[in-house]
Amino acid sequence: MAADPAIRAIAALDDELRRGMYEFIRDARRPVTRDEAAAAVGISRKLAAFHLDKLVAAGVLHATFQRATGLRRVGRAPKVYEPTGGDIRVSLPPRQYDLLAGILLDAVLAAGADEGARDAAVRTARERGHEIGADHRRRTRPGRLGAERALTIATGLLESHGFAPARDSPRCVRLRNCPFHPLAERAPDTVCAINHAFLDGLLDGLDARSVTARLAPQAGECCVRLTATT
Repeated sequence: MAADPAIRAIAALDDELRRGMYEFIRDARRPVTRDEAAAAVGISRKLAAFHLDKLVAAGVLHATFQRATGLRRVGRAPKVYEPTGGDIRVSLPPRQYDLLAGILLDAVLAAGADEGARDAAVRTARERGHEIGADHRRRTRPGRLGAERALTIATGLLESHGFAPARDSPRCVRLRNCPFHPLAERAPDTVCAINHAFLDGLLDGLDARSVTARLAPQAGECCVRLTATT
């Protein structure tokens, strides 16, 4: 199984020299040459090249060949490095606070005049789940989904969102992780309602009519299970 990209990035930055060069390049806010990176941490250019290439392979830095402004075009342009710009986050077990934050922000922006905050959040969660399911259906064109196929597709989508799905039986998927924990501990009714609406919307977007998202709270797990209907 391939390592998570974020874990590879964190592992690459566990070296003090690499971390020092990464911080120097990030703070420079411009392309940095190997010589500059080497000087920043006090090592040779050759050793710096080795560590910089490790950071590129881990997805932490991006490398190009670029000549400094004002220099004569003689010889090959030097290799320069910049941060890739992406966030590096590792959470074990997985958390998806950005998903919940996006749902809540959209709910605030789109709430109707006569709509309460909780109702707006639940509605927005269902819409977000529907978008994810419908987008997958457009891209893959799975055709009419029976219960088995629908549960398989939903399992893959929910795995990527940190729900840690597990097939309890051929007709039931248990979600072993709540990606919004520990916020769910602070407001379980609200977060579970958002979770339920999100998963219900995802199934609707997939047009998975043979599968139902139902509330089935259990300690240490997501409050929702997916069950094939009879």
